[in-house]
Amino acid sequence: MGSEDKAATMFNTTFVRPEKFYLSGFSNIPHIRYYYVFLCFVYIMTVLGNGFLLSVISLAKTLHTPKYMIVFNMALTDLCASTALIPKLLDTFLFERRYIVYEACLSYMFFVLFFTSVQSWTLVTMAYDRLIAICFPLRYHSFVTETSITAILLFVWIFLVSVIATMVGLLNRLSFCNSLVVNSLFCDHGPVYRLACNDTSLNYNMAAVLIILLIIIPVIFIVITYVCISVALSRTTSREERLRALKTCTSHLILVAIFFLPWIGTNIVAWASYIHPNARMINSTLTHTIPALLNPIIYALKTEEVINAIKKLCKRNLLGIMRTKRRTCYHCCIK
Repeated sequence: MGSEDKAATMFNTTFVRPEKFYLSGFSNIPHIRYYYVFLCFVYIMTVLGNGFLLSVISLAKTLHTPKYMIVFNMALTDLCASTALIPKLLDTFLFERRYIVYEACLSYMFFVLFFTSVQSWTLVTMAYDRLIAICFPLRYHSFVTETSITAILLFVWIFLVSVIATMVGLLNRLSFCNSLVVNSLFCDHGPVYRLACNDTSLNYNMAAVLIILLIIIPVIFIVITYVCISVALSRTTSREERLRALKTCTSHLILVAIFFLPWIGTNIVAWASYIHPNARMINSTLTHTIPALLNPIIYALKTEEVINAIKKLCKRNLLGIMRTKRRTCYHCCIK
């Protein structure tokens, strides 16, 4: 038997892929079920808010613009991100179904991380839209077109699918011969790959790449964008134009702060010192769920264009109902 055959034999004899993982969840927190009920409420409101926004954008032709293509993508991603995480999380801990099949765990991980990554880069695309609108207003309709926004969003989805699929797929090369208890509320990448008993350096590097792609590069791009916007606004003489521009930027900056600050804070604390698993899990779930709840309220449903579109849709539906009633009454009178 050659050296390669011996190595393959040793690999096959030591390689262990578990049938199931066990999700540990919180430890020693009384009345924790109320937290899961809160997450259930958050999910219901997220579905209603984002579903309503998606319907309005689809039905109102005045919102069929490149800007609202980005908003539509945001609402769709928020809806998918919450759906990927919360229902399974509630099923796991409210009904005590903590064992999860290995393949299902990897699928769970992929969808949660993928939609979170798309959320991050959707905020970057919104920053690009604001940058062109404020710094190059005369060229806005040349740069921000349906074709260009479609190309950007498609690239984001395809690129992130490739990155997250590669990262999750690399877990298949690990041997899980230690504990199978995942110290998290879901199949998070870090808590899973740390259970392996063979070399995890490649998985660690991929986790670092994800942090760079998910947090560092988007934040740098958004900061540079707003530096350029600040310079452009400082050269604007009209106070009304500044206030109008700041109003649209403020909503986006609130979304950026809600999404990125918890991620940045958690990673800094985890790197600099120790963070309790319960605190990490609470922060992680709120970071995955609260932005999806607040995004449509802060950014879209308060804007004048969306409010006018909702009014027009309500007026159209009201007129349709009145016409139907008139026709019904007319037919009744004839009979």
